[in-house]
Amino acid sequence: MAESRKVAVIGAGASGLVTACELRREGHRVVVFEKSNQLGGLWVYNPRVETDLLSLDPNREIIHSSLYKSLRTNLLRQLMSFSDYSFDCAENVNRLNFPEHEEVLKVLNEFAKDFGINELIRFNTEVVRVAPVEFGGNRWVVESKSEELSSEEVFDSVVICNGHYTVDSTQSCKYSRRIFHHIDMKFDGMA
Repeated sequence: MAESRKVAVIGAGASGLVTACELRREGHRVVVFEKSNQLGGLWVYNPRVETDLLSLDPNREIIHSSLYKSLRTNLLRQLMSFSDYSFDCAENVNRLNFPEHEEVLKVLNEFAKDFGINELIRFNTEVVRVAPVEFGGNRWVVESKSEELSSEEVFDSVVICNGHYTVDSTQSCKYSRRIFHHIDMKFDGMA
């Protein structure tokens, strides 16, 4: 067995949960940083939209949800399953071929509970900086912020599992009409 490493996983969405599970299964010490108060990443529905649709105000409240209310996956439930955890493992699910977002979130929550991942997650903790440790030889300092407390911690490895569609790329767009990021498109007419 390889040497046990202290690993930071940034993000408790689907990829972060599976990463944490597999790393722990391999004997590593894992800490998962999640900036929201719940796991699920992009599968957490929030009906609110940002007030600054062009994201020009750096002090705006950022809404981290791209879902619309009626969203279903575009993959069959068998393809959405993990290799050792089927969508059918979750209790009280609809069993639709293309699961609704509520079912995906339920499966992720049950996966985390069944594999003991919840105890590894630091909720409401945002990673604000990751940098190599100076003279630390292949180690990383992770600076995080929780409430008003800021802390730094050293890890042997860092796995970044946050969504790359959270921050829009409209700032550089010079278009005279109104521009929307997909995060702000949450009306029920979308199917």
